[in-house]
This record gives sequence, structure tokens and C-alpha cells, in this order.
Amino acid sequence: MECTINWVASGGMTFMAETGSGHVLTMDGAPEGGGRNLAPRPMETVLAGTGACAAYDVVLILKRGRHDVRGCQAKLTSERAQTDPKVFTRINMHFVISGKGLPEAAVQRAIHMSHEKYCSASAMLAKTAEITTSFEIVEV
Repeated sequence: MECTINWVASGGMTFMAETGSGHVLTMDGAPEGGGRNLAPRPMETVLAGTGACAAYDVVLILKRGRHDVRGCQAKLTSERAQTDPKVFTRINMHFVISGKGLPEAAVQRAIHMSHEKYCSASAMLAKTAEITTSFEIVEV
């Protein structure tokens, strides 16, 4: 896996990332740090990527279990250290899973398997952050 980051000098503190798969992602800093608030902060993208990684796992595990999953939302909240490096110290991932007849045990197992075995991003962040999970099931 690879990624190239280019500073957009005319943008203050805007950076363009081009991923190895050929996609482009823009990131920007806060105005107090020289940014123009035109895109997510780099650490927001880390948090978002972690949530997407876990949600991907949960949906895939439920689908492979032949469960009728129709929606998955991951709401992440976090806390960071007060001093540099301002690593994540706490992250909660709250999943809202919708579908027909989804067994609570299957959803709980999918979230547990993502957290304990499959999600590379949360495994890395768990080195500095306490990661907790919660969920709710919405019948559709």
C-alpha cells in the first residue's frame, strides 16, 4: 500500500493525498494553524478511516453469515491527549445496524470480530487509545 501527499502551497495548509489505488483525498488544517478549513483535518481522516474499516468488517461478516443487513452507520467519538503528540486516548464506536430479523448475537459477534481480529486501523489505534463499542439494531 502506498500514498503520496502533496502540499498545495496556495492553499495555506491544504494537502492532497493520492492513494495507491488512484483516488484523491484532500485534507486541510484549522484556520488557527494556517489552514482554510476547506477539508477534513488529517486526524479526522484517521478517525473516519478507522470507522469505515470497522463498519466494512461488520457489514461483510453479517453478509457472509447470510443476515439481511440493509444499513450500517458507525458514529465515532474520541478524546485526544492534551500534549503533543496528541494521540487518540479514547474512542467509542457506536454502530446502528439496520436490517430484517438481525439477531443481536450476530451483530455483537460481528463487531467483536472486527475489533479483535480484522480491523487493522482500530488495532493500531488501540496501542494508545481505549476503544469501546456499542450498538443498536433497527428493524426495517
